[in-house]
Amino acid sequence: MRRSDREVTDKKRIEAFLAKEQVMRIAFYDNGDIYIVPVNYGYTCEGDKYTLYFHGAKAGRKYDLSKSEPSVGFEIDGDYQLLESETACDFSAAFQSVIGAGTLHLLSDKEEKVAGLNAIMKQLTHKTDWHYEDNMIEATAVFRLDVEKLSCKAK
Repeated sequence: MRRSDREVTDKKRIEAFLAKEQVMRIAFYDNGDIYIVPVNYGYTCEGDKYTLYFHGAKAGRKYDLSKSEPSVGFEIDGDYQLLESETACDFSAAFQSVIGAGTLHLLSDKEEKVAGLNAIMKQLTHKTDWHYEDNMIEATAVFRLDVEKLSCKAK
């Protein structure tokens, strides 16, 4: 990280940030193109191992790329505040962001899919007690992103 003075290494601060945001961007490599898609997410953390979850249709570019190019990048940002100045070049911004990379896995096991969906719903609603109809679980693609690299930055 070029600006080490802005690096956040405090795990509690990173966790608090991840817990309050709701949108993550996933970057796929697609035969020379980059495809970035925003998704709602949920996460778990065991020790220093982060796992991110999101869901979608069992069709389309995101679904196809998750199977053919499972190495992805991701980004989550928030806490944005414009810091104004008298001159244009002195404007700045306060923010926090997490970026990283990992490997996607398309889940097929019902229990794993439910765990991933529960992580997403917890992120969005702070509730963990959800019921899913079997036909909806079957019809929904649930993705698990095993995080291999993660860095956090704030100003």
